[in-house]
Amino acid sequence: MRTLLIAALLAGLSACSYLTPYKLDVPQGNAVTADQVEKLKLGMTRAQVRFVMGTPLLTDAFHPNRWDYLYYDSKGGKVGENKRYYVLFEGDRVTGMGGDTLPARTVVGGKAPVNPREAAK
Repeated sequence: MRTLLIAALLAGLSACSYLTPYKLDVPQGNAVTADQVEKLKLGMTRAQVRFVMGTPLLTDAFHPNRWDYLYYDSKGGKVGENKRYYVLFEGDRVTGMGGDTLPARTVVGGKAPVNPREAAK
C-alpha cells in the first residue's frame, strides 16, 4: 500500500511540471497606425506632431531633432510585434519620417440612425 501511495505521489508531482502560469498579453509604447502617419506632413511643428502622434516614447538627449515611437506587443511572454517609427526635425519643423506602422483602424459600422425603430421597419 505504501509503494502504491508513493507511486501515485510521484506521478502527481511529475504532472505539475506541465502546468505553467498564465502570462498576460502586454502592448507597450506608442501604437502608430497608418491613419496617424497619413495625417503627418512635412513642415509641421513639434506641437502639431505631438497632437497627431502623441508624446514620443524616446527622445534622445544626443539627438534632439529625432523622435522615436516604439511599440512592442508581447503575447504569452514572447515579443510578437516590434514596430519603430521616427520623425526628424530641423529646428521646429518636420523634415523627414519613416518606419513601421500598424494597420489602419477600420470602422465596423456607419453612424447609428437617429430613430432606430424607424430604420428597422
